[in-house]
Amino acid sequence: MTRDRYKREKEKGAATKKGEVLSKVKVFIQNVHHFRDECLIDQSSAPFDHVAIFDEAQRAWNHEQTANFMLRKKNVPNFTYSEPEFLISCLDRHKDWAVVICLVGGGQEINTGEAGIGEWLDAIGRSFPHWNVHISSRLTDSEYSAEDKIEELEKTVNVIKNDNLHLSVSMRSFRAENLSSLVKNIIDLNKEEGKVNYKQLKDRYHITITRDLNKAKQWLRGKARANERYGIIVSSQAQRLKPYAIDVKSPIDPIHWFLDGKEDVRSSYYLEDVATEFHVQGLELDWACITWDADLRYSDVGWESYQFVGQKWNNINKPERKQYLKNAYRVLLTRARQGMVIVVPKGEESDPTRRNEYYDATFKYLTNFGLEILL
Repeated sequence: MTRDRYKREKEKGAATKKGEVLSKVKVFIQNVHHFRDECLIDQSSAPFDHVAIFDEAQRAWNHEQTANFMLRKKNVPNFTYSEPEFLISCLDRHKDWAVVICLVGGGQEINTGEAGIGEWLDAIGRSFPHWNVHISSRLTDSEYSAEDKIEELEKTVNVIKNDNLHLSVSMRSFRAENLSSLVKNIIDLNKEEGKVNYKQLKDRYHITITRDLNKAKQWLRGKARANERYGIIVSSQAQRLKPYAIDVKSPIDPIHWFLDGKEDVRSSYYLEDVATEFHVQGLELDWACITWDADLRYSDVGWESYQFVGQKWNNINKPERKQYLKNAYRVLLTRARQGMVIVVPKGEESDPTRRNEYYDATFKYLTNFGLEILL
C-alpha cells in the first residue's frame, strides 16, 4: 500500500517521502500488536475501536506462549490470558457494542503455541458468556478441530450458525473451488475423494508433478503471463534441498520477494530465494513451485514426520509437531491462484540423508490422484 500510494503521488508531481506515506498507511490499518500494547497501558478504558478484524486468527497464541512473551518482551509477569482472551477483553470494555471478526483457515496452525480457532471458543466460554457468537456451520469440519468445543460452548453461550460465514470459493485460487478439498484429502489420505476433487478442477486449475527442479522452473516461466507472479516455496524443515541450491536457513526479505520485479535478484521471479510457510501464510502467488523434502514422507502407515538434526533425520514423535508439519504442507499447497508444480526430488542413493526411498513413495502417492507428470 505504501509503494502504491507513493507511486501515485509521484505521478501527480507531489513532493512526498516514503516515510510520510507509510505513516498515513499505518493510520488506516493498525497492527494487532500495537492494539494490544495500547490496551495494556490502560486496562480500564475502552479502546477507540469498536470493531477488530483478526486475520489468520488460528495463529493466536495459547496462554503459555502469551505469558512467556509478556514476561520476556513486556516485563509483565503472571499474565493470565491467552491471546484471544485478552484481545476479546479489550473490546469487552465497551458498554454499548463491539464486534470481533476472526478470519480462520482450517489446519493452518504451523508454529509452537498457536492455539487454533478452539482457543477463541474456549475464551468466550470461560470469560465472555454474555457475547453472541456467530460461526460458520462448516466450522465443525475436521480440519478446524473445533466440533467438541462448539458443542461445549452451546451449553452456555448463544451460538448462531450461519452458512454464509463460510467462504466456499477460495478467493486465493479463484479458478479452483475444489482445490482446498483436494489438498485436505491429500493431507488426510483420502485418495478416492481426492481423485474426484482433481477431476473437478483440472480443467480450470493447473497442477503438475515432476522430479526435476529445472523443468519445474521452465514450467513456471512458460505458464505465467505478463506480471503474473511465480516463485518457489518449501517447508521450513526442508533442510536437505541444498544440493538443488535451496537453503531454508538463508533469510529472504519478503517485501522484495513478493513485490519486486523480474529484474531484481531478490524477487520471487528469479527462482533463487525460496519462501517457507511462515513467509507465505495468508499471502499468495499466481503460480507456485512446491519442492517437497524428506521431512514429510508417505508410507504404508500414513505420513511420517522428520526433522533434520546434525547429520541425520530424526523422527518427530509429538502429535502437536506432527500436525504442524502437515499443516505447513497444507499452507504450501494452497498458495497459488492459478496453478502449481510439485517437485519431489529423486534423491541420491550415495547420500544417506537423501536416499531414494525417502522420496519415491511420496511421489507415487501424489501421482495416484491423477496429477499430470512432467517428464
